[in-house]
Amino acid sequence: MLRIHFTSEDLTRLRVATGPDPMWELVLSLHLLQNRQAALVFDPWRREVRAGLARAGLTDTVADLARLCPFATYFPDFLTPGQGVTELETGIDRVLSTPVPRLSAEVSQLYGPGRMPAGARRLAGGDRVALGRLGDALRRYYAVAVAPYAAEIGAAVAADRPVRAQAALDRGSDGLLATYQPDLTWRDENRVLEAPYPVASEKWLDGRALTLIPAFFCVRHPVALADPGLDQVLVHPLTPRPGWLERAGADRGERGEAVRPAVAQLVGHTRAAVLEVLERPLSTTQLGSVLRLALSTASRHASVLREAGLVVSERCGPSVVHRRTALGDALMNGAYPAPPARACSAPAGGAHRREARAAVPAGRVSGGVW
Repeated sequence: MLRIHFTSEDLTRLRVATGPDPMWELVLSLHLLQNRQAALVFDPWRREVRAGLARAGLTDTVADLARLCPFATYFPDFLTPGQGVTELETGIDRVLSTPVPRLSAEVSQLYGPGRMPAGARRLAGGDRVALGRLGDALRRYYAVAVAPYAAEIGAAVAADRPVRAQAALDRGSDGLLATYQPDLTWRDENRVLEAPYPVASEKWLDGRALTLIPAFFCVRHPVALADPGLDQVLVHPLTPRPGWLERAGADRGERGEAVRPAVAQLVGHTRAAVLEVLERPLSTTQLGSVLRLALSTASRHASVLREAGLVVSERCGPSVVHRRTALGDALMNGAYPAPPARACSAPAGGAHRREARAAVPAGRVSGGVW
């Protein structure tokens, strides 16, 4: 569990990013290419992007980027600079302007003592050629994996922001933070914001602003920076609706038959969509909002799936929160997993969330980027 502690003054500095942060979308999309999460929502995107990367000759380059930014408990903070930067070039300039001591510390933490490959050592030392290649790799990857979907990303963020703004206008910071349930839990009596996290972590803002950043390619759980000394951000999922890529392709005038997953053929498209988005807990209201269903329809589908043992529901405060069961995971993923945590509790782990003292096994860097 991650716990962020606020003072009254800290609450006045709370802010919501004005638009998509291209560096967070870049990093989190790179993670999605390394895992199978949210298959119904993102598998069509994965197939399209992998084909595009192959056509562009970027397969090896992206493999190198994945070693620098693994889908793991820790990845370097310098890859996601700023608090809601909205321009790609600004973000990349900040990445390439990272002070050498910080580059060295974060890249060393990624690989562990004595395990840093030669290419990574050059990057950690601030070598200008290595940094230039990194910047080029980030731009070329973004052009294939993120830029073609900018309209959908922007629309999702634009739809999210008015909900937060209205709550802030009506009920101030308390109302704003309450809108993030169940991804985040606001403990007003203690002025503590809680989020699922792989390890116990306590953060104090100490007069710094916390920026809440919605991210299209963030799935399951919020993400925080590893270094508690940096200006803090908390990135939260937007949960795009299954079929978004087919609809976006139709909007762009593209042709092609929509993918019909086996699960959808078994339980129906709407219930398959419900199962997909319940990879993370959602209240009935959120479920209806994400899938654009009437509240009664969302509740009915959740009830049918609960009776089949595919979903568990539990009351959390004023809301009923739903989440997939182990059987539901098995149906969606094709393999029977360990039982998940209860709907209101934090999961035991999460590969894309970050803790400063955690490290991951080193991989061999091919040298294609550096």
